[in-house]
Amino acid sequence: MYEGNGKKIAFLTDSSSDIPAELAEKYGIDVIGFPINLEGKEYIERQDVTNEEFYELMRAAKGVPTTAAITQLQWVDIYKEYVEAGVTDLVHVSINSNGSSTYNNAYKAIEMLSEECPGHTMKIHLIDSHTYSMPFGWYLCECARQVEEGAPLDSCLKEMQDKLARVEICLSAYSLKQMKKSGRVSAAAAVVGDLMGIRPIISLNDGISKVESKVRGDASVQPAMVKWVSSRVDNVKAMPYMIAYTSSDEKRDELIKLCKKSFGHAPMCVFQLGGVISANTGPDCVAIVFEGKPRRLADYAVPLP
Repeated sequence: MYEGNGKKIAFLTDSSSDIPAELAEKYGIDVIGFPINLEGKEYIERQDVTNEEFYELMRAAKGVPTTAAITQLQWVDIYKEYVEAGVTDLVHVSINSNGSSTYNNAYKAIEMLSEECPGHTMKIHLIDSHTYSMPFGWYLCECARQVEEGAPLDSCLKEMQDKLARVEICLSAYSLKQMKKSGRVSAAAAVVGDLMGIRPIISLNDGISKVESKVRGDASVQPAMVKWVSSRVDNVKAMPYMIAYTSSDEKRDELIKLCKKSFGHAPMCVFQLGGVISANTGPDCVAIVFEGKPRRLADYAVPLP
């Protein structure tokens, strides 16, 4: 939280942001945990289980984990705490609205807050990240850092949204077991894929995922990812990027080494995917997050003559 120039600014997000605890504490960002259900038991991410413990639970489970949205009533109660603390501006960056009703619940909670706290003057800057994990967590940290250093909030918010409009993700899972369980690939395709060593190279742009290519064998995964990323930007040597991973330090380090060699510089951040994200990708995943040109789907609209 930042206090100065007559303002009291707070920063809020959910646990799908995957902001490491030390960064959240450093920049005063409050992170609300998502509920995750696995084998009939509910876990609150970041409170009840570590990432490593959750990966092992997924591997042992017969079923697939499911996540629930953070509700309107939860957000109202959270917002009320900020009102009572005298916060003037609340920056709330949410998980992609196309993948969870959490954003819409927060939006409705803003209306409900006016009834719960009539006459309150706190301004809520609710932002749909249009993505998942540290691709928005990182830029929220940057926004909080800039505000702490005295930059105007409006310009910080504008810069963060510009970054979010440019961010893309390229990921691959070394096993299709979890995607088969969750229905993201058919059971037949997953079985055949695993037997033949087929690995999908998946993009995530503006909250929408797409299989860009398929490669055979684990050794082909990371070169294919780097090749696809390189096709999306004009100059990889000037491209900011991050590396994400789940449970394999070895695959993480291999990807870092390959990216350094291919892009000519180190990633600005390396982070671990949490329970909400790995519930969809499985516990054996790596990803490259990078900034390119504005990628929001609206930017692709063909202008009318």
